[in-house]
Amino acid sequence: MRVGIIGGSGYTGSELLRILSMHRKVEVVAVTSRKHEGKSVEEVHPFLKGFYDLKFVSPELKNLEECDVVFTAVPHGQAMKYVPQLLESGFKVIDLSADYRLPKEIYERVYGEHTGYREAVYGLPEIHGEDIKKAELVANPGCYPTGCILSAYPLVKEGVVDRIVFDSKSGITGAGAKPSEFTHYPNLHEAVVPYKVTDHRHKYEIVQELGCDVCFTPHVYPGSRGILTTAHIILREKIDFDYVKSLYEVFYRNKPFVRIQKSVRLSWVRGSNFCDIAVFLDDKNSRVVAVSAIDNLVKGASGQAVQNMNVLAGFDETEGLLSPPLFP
Repeated sequence: MRVGIIGGSGYTGSELLRILSMHRKVEVVAVTSRKHEGKSVEEVHPFLKGFYDLKFVSPELKNLEECDVVFTAVPHGQAMKYVPQLLESGFKVIDLSADYRLPKEIYERVYGEHTGYREAVYGLPEIHGEDIKKAELVANPGCYPTGCILSAYPLVKEGVVDRIVFDSKSGITGAGAKPSEFTHYPNLHEAVVPYKVTDHRHKYEIVQELGCDVCFTPHVYPGSRGILTTAHIILREKIDFDYVKSLYEVFYRNKPFVRIQKSVRLSWVRGSNFCDIAVFLDDKNSRVVAVSAIDNLVKGASGQAVQNMNVLAGFDETEGLLSPPLFP
């Protein structure tokens, strides 16, 4: 299958190139960047030297004509400039921005008017795999929502949840490649910084998928990769721990990228498409604590996008993705 990437110079674009270089059933035939047009992939991404004989081109439709599937790895608000035209030209599209993750009315309430809106399937394969198989447009989930939703979904599906408080901590690559005062090394070193404490835009995705009362607070820590989420899941009544554990093990039994662990560490998922989850029961307070760990650039972005592509194309879901994490 022939693949194109619109926006190949940022973190998610480079991660797509890295992952797809190991995929046996696809060939990347076009990668775009306005800023780096005419430069080779290895000039912009030296770590990919020897893997691609491609140059960046402008993101025009004529440069993508050979593609079957196109990834749009562009900043939020930019995908709508490309996606409608791509769909009308018959391409399958996997969008890594926030532009198609929410229903139109909610998107416009959060972000403003969306002139390029199209219906999309929310690309969390563990939950929406059957819909993804038939999709023309897949909206790749946000990094925070991926870890949050997967950490709580088996209990929510069982109908025993009253409300959930999510506390998430992300490496700084989640803020994108463009530097800012917020990401400046001296301002972040030896610090854990909460931000958008009660109104982060990713909360709307979490509520959309879980359908219960949700509180969500993100933090940034001085690391490059990884999101650790602690979900305090308040139950409607007391519950047996073996029952809780069984719910998670049964629900994720045939989901190759979710691993139920006794505990989790970011170093156990770094560079991989795994989401590790550990569950604990606070019987006194009718509370389950579920802790999840993902690599925000892989399962939280580009790896999950490739997983969606595999499902969409009818490939084995793990193709190009099933390798051990980079430990330690």
